Amino acid sequence: MTELADAVQSEAVPAYLPSTVLDGAAREDALSMMRRLIAHTRNKTTDQAESTFEEPVDNYLDEELFAAEIELIFKRIPLPLALSCELPAKNSYKAIEVVGVPVVMTRDSKGEVHAMLNVCRHRGALICQEGTGTSRALTCPYHAWSYGMDGKLNGVYGEHTFGEFDKSSRGLITLPVVEKAGLIFVCLTPGLEIDIDSWLGDFTPVLESLKLDECHLFSSRMMPGPNWKVAIEGYLEGYHFASLHKDTVFKTNLSNTAIFDGFGPHERVSFALREIEQHLDDPEETWDPTANVGAINWIFPGFSIAGGWRQRMAIGFPLPGTKVTESMTEQRIVVRTPIPEDAQERHELEVMRDWFYDVTYGEDYITGYGVQKGVSVTGGKTQIFGRNEPGVQHAHRTINRLMHENHREGYPLPRVIEH
Repeated sequence: MTELADAVQSEAVPAYLPSTVLDGAAREDALSMMRRLIAHTRNKTTDQAESTFEEPVDNYLDEELFAAEIELIFKRIPLPLALSCELPAKNSYKAIEVVGVPVVMTRDSKGEVHAMLNVCRHRGALICQEGTGTSRALTCPYHAWSYGMDGKLNGVYGEHTFGEFDKSSRGLITLPVVEKAGLIFVCLTPGLEIDIDSWLGDFTPVLESLKLDECHLFSSRMMPGPNWKVAIEGYLEGYHFASLHKDTVFKTNLSNTAIFDGFGPHERVSFALREIEQHLDDPEETWDPTANVGAINWIFPGFSIAGGWRQRMAIGFPLPGTKVTESMTEQRIVVRTPIPEDAQERHELEVMRDWFYDVTYGEDYITGYGVQKGVSVTGGKTQIFGRNEPGVQHAHRTINRLMHENHREGYPLPRVIEH
């Protein structure tokens, strides 16, 4: 852990952008955030919810509720399944499995984005292995049926022997998809419509200020974790920095000193970096929010963007696994400049990549596995989230609200503790 702590103090810390990256409304927003964090730092306070919040532990354990969450949330809302930079060129693709649904996203020869079930319409074989690549066609490895990057069936191997059928009816099953603010949103249920402007609402300008559409993908790595709700909680509060992350995150961030902003189902939780203590009495015109404020920009139900104003960002998205006690997170490192060829610069990115993995998996998720075990022996009881954890409260309230709004007969509902 000593090597990790040393890394935090050196090249692993993402380089700060000059404040000129923020202009207009984005800079005013950032200055407002810094004002609030300076006040909290001076007063040793933090943003607070109206009350504490209790979540029944059975909501982390119930297999039927877990299945309902997948059907009523994950298969009904737009999910940010890729960054635009993961489909950087025409005829590029990304294949991923999401809550048991194999998905392939493509950028065709015209630059348009598509999303389809990654399933051949002949005999149901998976077409693409998980990952990214480029190709002029999607060809099934089983019998070599070939599809265009728009999902249309273009070629049937040995067609003269196969027999007659309507090829236009055998294209890949399309999924609703839209590209917005450098992200590719997909709905896992064919036929539903995505109104991305309504879904993102007031969070749109926040996302656009991050300029993700100008970024480049450095790395992508999968990591296992506990129940998806346990996994997302660690992203949304800084109350645990001084204890769980004392040798890592706490080196650069104040603990229990944060501000919360809700944007419909989405949110932003921002932490005071230690640098802010040096500027408590500086005139506002000299402030650089990019060097004093660390924000987690969070798209429901769990897409987390850390370091959004910096040269380098870590992006994580915990998704439900195959059973209630499991999740799987894709963690990506993205940069604002082209991927460096210089060995030292690449080494710095590799150190940062490994640091974020070690903190997220080695500290947050390992602790989360302990939480998962702990709640399993306290059935019928509740967890309590403090007033100083408004981000976690907001996430759970949103989950409960959407489960009720999208409820269909035959599905269980989460237990809710009313105060």
